[in-house]
Amino acid sequence: MKSVFKVFHKGLKKTAVSFSRKLEGAFAGTKAWNDETYDLLEAALIGSDFGLSVSIRILDNIKERYEHGGIKTGADIITVAKEEIVSILNKNPKPFNLADKELTVIMLVGVNGCGKTTTAGKLAHLLCNEGKKVMLAACDTFRAAAVEQLNLWGEKTNSYVVSAKHGADPSAVAFDAVQAAKSRNYDYLIIDTAGRQHTKKGLMDELAKMNRSISKVYPGAPQEAWLVVDGSVGANALAQAREFSKCGNLNGLVCTKLDGTGKGGMVVAIKDEFNLPVKFVGLGEQSDDLQLFNPDMFADALFEELDRD
Repeated sequence: MKSVFKVFHKGLKKTAVSFSRKLEGAFAGTKAWNDETYDLLEAALIGSDFGLSVSIRILDNIKERYEHGGIKTGADIITVAKEEIVSILNKNPKPFNLADKELTVIMLVGVNGCGKTTTAGKLAHLLCNEGKKVMLAACDTFRAAAVEQLNLWGEKTNSYVVSAKHGADPSAVAFDAVQAAKSRNYDYLIIDTAGRQHTKKGLMDELAKMNRSISKVYPGAPQEAWLVVDGSVGANALAQAREFSKCGNLNGLVCTKLDGTGKGGMVVAIKDEFNLPVKFVGLGEQSDDLQLFNPDMFADALFEELDRD
C-alpha cells in the first residue's frame, strides 16, 4: 500500500515543477523588490492557475510583510504563499464521512471526458475496501461505453450496477437505483451521469429533473453532489464550476488527472471562488490513486520543488 504522502507528492510533481520554474525568475538574485519583481511574481501565480483573486491576495500579503521586514528570503515568500493556500483550502471544511449509517447517495456531474465514470469506479473501490456495500448507477444512458466501463468497475469491486438500455431516461434509472439501494440496505449509491457541456441549458435542466426523481423516493438525497473536473483544463474549470453551481445543490469537488498536468493551482482557485469543499483528487491511474483530499499534503506537494531550492 502506497503511503498517502508519497501519492500526493508523486501526483502533484508536474504542478510543483511547473510552479517552481515560473517563480525562479522572481526569486533569482533579488536584493530589493520593486514593481517589476511583483509583476513577475503575480504573473507566475496566475500562470500556475491559482486564479486572479488568489494570486492578488498572496501578492498583497507578501508586499505587506516585505515592507514591514517580515520577508528577507525566497523561503519566506514560499512560507507566506503556502500559508495563504492552506487557509483557503481549510475554509468550510466538510470532509467526506465514511461512517454514515444510512444510505448515502453520491451524484457525479461534469463535462464530457472529465473522468466521472473512472471516478465512480475508483470511489467504489475505496469504499469497498472500507467494508462498505456499494451500488453503482449507470445514468449516462447516451454513451454505451460508459455503461460498459461502469459494469467493468462493478465486476472489479464486486459492486452491483443498475443500468438500462441505450437512450433510456436517466432520471428513471436513478429512481430505480435509489429504490433498490434503499430496499437492499446498501451503504452507498454512486450515480454516474452523462457528460454535458456546461453551456447547454437542456442538459443542465436534466440534472434538476434527476434530483427531483431521487428526492421522491428518498427525501434529502442525493446527500452528495460533486462536480468532477479535469485538472488539465486549468482556468477553464472555473467556468465549468460557475455554470454547474447554478444547478443549486453542488456541495463538493473532485479534481481528476492532476498527475498529468502542471495546472494543479486551479483546485485552489475553484475552492476560493465557490467555497466548494474538495472531496477527492485523482493523482494517478491506479485504483487507489483517488485520494481523500488533504489540504496540508496538497500544499506541501505543491511547493515541494521550491522547498528544495
